[in-house]
Amino acid sequence: FTITGQRGTLLWHAHISWLRATIYGPIIILPKRNESYPFVKPHKEVTILFGEWFNTDPEAIISQALQTGAAPNVSDAYTINSLPGPLYNCSSKDTYKLKVKPGKTYLLRLINAALNDELFFSIANHTVTVVEGDAIYTKPFETDKLLITPGQTTNVLLKTKPEFPNASFLMAARPYFTGQGTIDNSTTVGILEYEHPKHHKSSKNLTLLQPTLPPINATAFVANFTGKFRSLANAKFPANVPKTVDKKFFFTVGLGTSPCPQNTTCQGPNNSSKFAASVNNMSFALPSVAILQAYYFGQNGVYTTDFPTQPLIPFNYTGTPPNNTNVMNGTRTVVLPFNTSVELVMQDTSILGAESHPLHLHGYNFFVVGQGFGNFDPNKDPAKFNLVDPMERNTAGVPAGGWLAIRFFADNPGTNLFPLFPRQISQKR
Repeated sequence: FTITGQRGTLLWHAHISWLRATIYGPIIILPKRNESYPFVKPHKEVTILFGEWFNTDPEAIISQALQTGAAPNVSDAYTINSLPGPLYNCSSKDTYKLKVKPGKTYLLRLINAALNDELFFSIANHTVTVVEGDAIYTKPFETDKLLITPGQTTNVLLKTKPEFPNASFLMAARPYFTGQGTIDNSTTVGILEYEHPKHHKSSKNLTLLQPTLPPINATAFVANFTGKFRSLANAKFPANVPKTVDKKFFFTVGLGTSPCPQNTTCQGPNNSSKFAASVNNMSFALPSVAILQAYYFGQNGVYTTDFPTQPLIPFNYTGTPPNNTNVMNGTRTVVLPFNTSVELVMQDTSILGAESHPLHLHGYNFFVVGQGFGNFDPNKDPAKFNLVDPMERNTAGVPAGGWLAIRFFADNPGTNLFPLFPRQISQKR
C-alpha cells in the first residue's frame, strides 16, 4: 500500500475475534527526508506497547462468553513490551527496562494494544511532553501521568535528568474503569534505568522510586487530560475541520441485554439474558458475507441501509435507565454520499451502568470538537464546540456519563466499521 500524507505512530492488529490479543504491532511513519519534527530532535526513539496477558486461550474466552452471555473473563496481567513486570507472581525476570543517558531527550511512542482497557501511565519522578496523538502532531503540553485508550497512540518527549540521579524509576500502567463489571485491576511496571558512570555502584543497589497513578475511576482527571489535546492548526499542519455539516447524527452507546434462546439459561444480568453492546439500541450482527462483497455483487439479505441515526425512543440517557434493556440485532449501515461533512454526537447511557467507551473509526480521522458530562443539549452545547484547533484522531473515548462530538468528511469510499471497545460483545448470526 501507499502511505500518503501521514506520519507518526499507528497500531496494526488482527481483526478476527480476539486474535488481536496477541497479534499486533507498531507502524512507524517517519517524516519525509529533509523534514524535521515540529519539536526538538530526540536523542533516541523508543516504542512502548501496552498489552494484556491471558493464562488461557483468548479465543476460548470469547467463545465461552458468546455461548453463556456473560462478560468475558478478564486478562491475568498487563504488559509493557510483552513483559508483565515484577508485581505479578514469578515475573520479576520478565520486566522491561528502558536504559537512558542523563541530559538527553527521548521520544517515547506509546501504543495501547490492550483488548478493551483504557490505561493510565506514569514514570516516577519524571514529566513528559505530549507532542502527538494517533499520528497527528499536537500543541505540546506537559504531564506527569496520562491516559491512553485501546487503539490509541501517544508520542511523548522524555527529558532525562541532567546528572546521574542515584536512583531507578518505575514506569507503571494500570486501568481506568467506571463500569459495574469485573476488570483486571492490576499494575504492570517497567524500569527506567540511567546508565551509571563506571565508578558508580551497581544499579541493583539503587533506590527504586514508584509513580503515583490516578484512582481506577478518576473520570475528572481523564476529562481534564483529554481536553488538553489540540491540533497544531498552522499553515504546515492545518486542522481542516468541517465548519458546516451536511449530516448530523446522534448515537447512544452502551450496554444492554439480549434474551436467552428458548430452553437455555444464560449468565448475563439476572442469569436470564445476555450482555450486548449497542449503538442506538442496535447490536451488530456479524454477517456471513463481507458487506463490501455483497454490495459489489448486489447480493440481497446481507445488510440493510436503515441504521437508526438517532435513538428510536429518547429517554434520560444518564438518568434512571428504562425498564426494557433489550437490544435489537442486525447488520445495518449508514450510507453517505462522497465527501459529506458529518457531525456525530455519541452519548453514553446509564443502562447497566455508565462507563467510558473508546470508539475507533476505520478509514478516517475525525476532529474531536466537544465533550461534556450529562445529556448532550443540541441547543446549547454546539456553541462551545472547538472549530479552531480541535484534536484530530482515529480513536477517542466517550466520557462515562457524558458525550463526545466529532466531525469529519466522508471522503474515503468503502465500508468502514465504527467499533465500540466494551468488555461485552455483539452477536454472531
